[in-house]
Amino acid sequence: MTSSLNTERDKNIYLARLAEQAERYDEMAEAMKLVAQEDKELQIDERNLLSVAYKNVVGSRRASLRILSTIEQREESRGKEDHLKKVREYKAKVEKELSDICDNILEVIDKHLLATSTSNESKVFYHKMKGDYFRYLAESASGPNREEIGQKALAAYNDATTIAKELAPTDPIRLGLALNFSVFYYEIMNSADNAIALAKNAFDTAIEQLEAISDDSYKDSTLIMQLLRDNITLWTSTPPDSEKYE
Repeated sequence: MTSSLNTERDKNIYLARLAEQAERYDEMAEAMKLVAQEDKELQIDERNLLSVAYKNVVGSRRASLRILSTIEQREESRGKEDHLKKVREYKAKVEKELSDICDNILEVIDKHLLATSTSNESKVFYHKMKGDYFRYLAESASGPNREEIGQKALAAYNDATTIAKELAPTDPIRLGLALNFSVFYYEIMNSADNAIALAKNAFDTAIEQLEAISDDSYKDSTLIMQLLRDNITLWTSTPPDSEKYE
């Protein structure tokens, strides 16, 4: 039987799919990084593999940091300095892991993915990714560093938004950008007004063209629209405990 894994690219993509099924996302990300570094434009399914891999790798660290921040506050309130020191040391370790992951994918996006993108859809996708990973870095930063990283995220989201005007208002990539950009305004920039205005505009514009959504994207588009509406409701009422975002 002839193998279909004829190239290193084929082997790495297969390994990424295998790692995804085994829920070994660090190895999935490494495999897709090698694919991205070939400087060939990724197909939609390959692009999604890359996104899923890094989203899970960074997502586990973000979840850990949220838990550790809660424990840090608890130990601080109890006045247990020895416990607090250990928690902060461990938290710094996880923050370093998250920072390395974000720096890793941001370099891949700048050096390889954006350089080989030809469609508006893929350009929006990668600029949005840049915004997202700068946002993740900003979450655990403070002071001038948080502000500097926030400005980089803002620039990436703005670049994505400019190109996204060429996509249909109901396009799931355009809607996903609006969802995450609005969360960035709310969480990182502390600007509820901008967050609500952005989310509401995206939702209202998409609603007007709801009947034009293709069958292929209907499920994804309507799901994101629901998340946008949920956030608008939360942000215009009481401060939310958590927001809906990727």
